[in-house]
Amino acid sequence: MAENSNMTADQKLLRQYYSRYGGFWRFPDMLDYCYLVNPYFNRSAIIKEMQDFFPILVSEYPSGMGVNAGLASECWNIKQEHIVVGNGAAELIKAIMESLEGKVGVVRPTFEEYPNRMPAEQVETFVPQNEMFRYGADDLIAYFSQHPVDTLLLINPDNPSGNFVPVDGIHKVAQWCEDNGMQFILDESFVDFSVDYERNTFLHDEILEKYPHMCVMKSISKSYGVPGLRLGILCSANEMLIAKMKKQVSIWNINSFAEFFMQIYPKYREEYKHACDQFLQAREDFEVELRKIPFVKVMPSQANYFFLEVLPPYDAQGLCATLLKDYNILASACLAKKGIEPNRYMRIAVRDHADNGKFIAALKDLIK
Repeated sequence: MAENSNMTADQKLLRQYYSRYGGFWRFPDMLDYCYLVNPYFNRSAIIKEMQDFFPILVSEYPSGMGVNAGLASECWNIKQEHIVVGNGAAELIKAIMESLEGKVGVVRPTFEEYPNRMPAEQVETFVPQNEMFRYGADDLIAYFSQHPVDTLLLINPDNPSGNFVPVDGIHKVAQWCEDNGMQFILDESFVDFSVDYERNTFLHDEILEKYPHMCVMKSISKSYGVPGLRLGILCSANEMLIAKMKKQVSIWNINSFAEFFMQIYPKYREEYKHACDQFLQAREDFEVELRKIPFVKVMPSQANYFFLEVLPPYDAQGLCATLLKDYNILASACLAKKGIEPNRYMRIAVRDHADNGKFIAALKDLIK
């Protein structure tokens, strides 16, 4: 209560929404620039097919882990023994992080769901020492050579910075971890939003088998724009790890809708590629307009969001609160992010052209 009494009115307003962690269909007129999903694929025919099967899916039990691992294997062309399906990536993150021993290396600012699962004394943090929070493979190797860890965690593209380590750099880090007997957790939940995305993924059996100390996490919710389905996958050639993870989740850890999505997705691969291409153009156009706004500094991004430094006369919380109160737009003021100066940065999603136009219009209005 004492913490709450010390909050400003803006902080209290924002926390009322942030602490919900979703459920924003209750506010149909609000533009959600806080949570991060593909704005195009959930408009494809795959959703119509799911709607047609709603009465059946809602009245039937889903299959068990064995069947769903087989469906995921077909969707992402990974051997069944190399893949485990989660009730969202969050379920898999919890399971794998709570099983780790020794020190874990993280880059901050980052997606705090990972380090939040560890005691603080087990986390070794690298913060890029530059104003844009950029880093590459050599920076990671240099820092963690001097500050040894047992597991290295890398989110690529990173959240919230949008920093992207190219595929050759990821190979370099993975091989370095392999050579040093370190576990490497690569979260590529946002990689499908990167330029030349099909080349950038590590979800290939031959790559997984080359680096048996590596596991690759992917949030299907984010990439495919279906967070309500709660789908995520973890892949590794370490079959003992995958078998252990499968035992840690419940027999019906995903619902019938998520299972059916995987069952029919292979028919819609080309629509997914088209959706990703549409997104790349939307992000490019959005960035051009954002750079015209004098009170935000835009950091380069290969993800479906931008990390912005908020400049005078605004600060992050004040700007996010104003967008919410006056324009019904919810953006993240990064209140829980570590490794950044408080109240200086915000993260905004990339939505479709029409919504992005409304966001830009609100910022332009605030220039006045």
